[in-house]
Amino acid sequence: MNALGDLRALVAAYSATDPGRVGSVAVVGNAPLAPSDARADEIDAADLAIRVNSFVLDSPGRPRAQGHRADVVLFNRLLRATPEFFTGYAARLYLLVEPMRMHGNRELWPTSWPPDLGLVPVPNREVTAPLSELLGVPWREQRLAPTTGTMACYLALTLFPETDAVFTGFSFLDAPDQTRWQHQWGDSCRVGREHRIGSEAVLMRSWLESGQARFLR
Repeated sequence: MNALGDLRALVAAYSATDPGRVGSVAVVGNAPLAPSDARADEIDAADLAIRVNSFVLDSPGRPRAQGHRADVVLFNRLLRATPEFFTGYAARLYLLVEPMRMHGNRELWPTSWPPDLGLVPVPNREVTAPLSELLGVPWREQRLAPTTGTMACYLALTLFPETDAVFTGFSFLDAPDQTRWQHQWGDSCRVGREHRIGSEAVLMRSWLESGQARFLR
């Protein structure tokens, strides 16, 4: 079985413009975004819009900032569900990231999960472990794990390396030493001790500088 090949085909099936074809992808993190019609337009024009955890979407009558589509959602079991997280869930693909399972953490099930909503685990062997190696951190010895946002970006580049990829909503690029996350929705929360966001910032900058992706301010 080709886990990455199967995952690529599954994710591509949720392409909004032409199911099965992904020529462009937008990965949107949860950092606060100022209003921008241009940014929202570019996100909504992508073949595939990927969101993570406590995401929000533009709504009618309010300034546009992050677009209105969520084709694929990467989340962890401890997410804080926003009002948009389950809206229209039957038309989305939900991918569960479980990086701490590599370190022996037990399985937890989100209590708010709708009984008729399925999910697909992101394979740790093919995705999380290689990404952890790229970060250059002692992830096995110190029980470290990449953030869901960086996993979403890595997955987009790994599954669709030939696409036009854009990233936005990642505050660690400008503030790699922050100890708390401020989100577009909800209260701030601490950066998990299992994360090394300084290393994630270095890796993401390398993707941007090499032309593998573009960053939308």
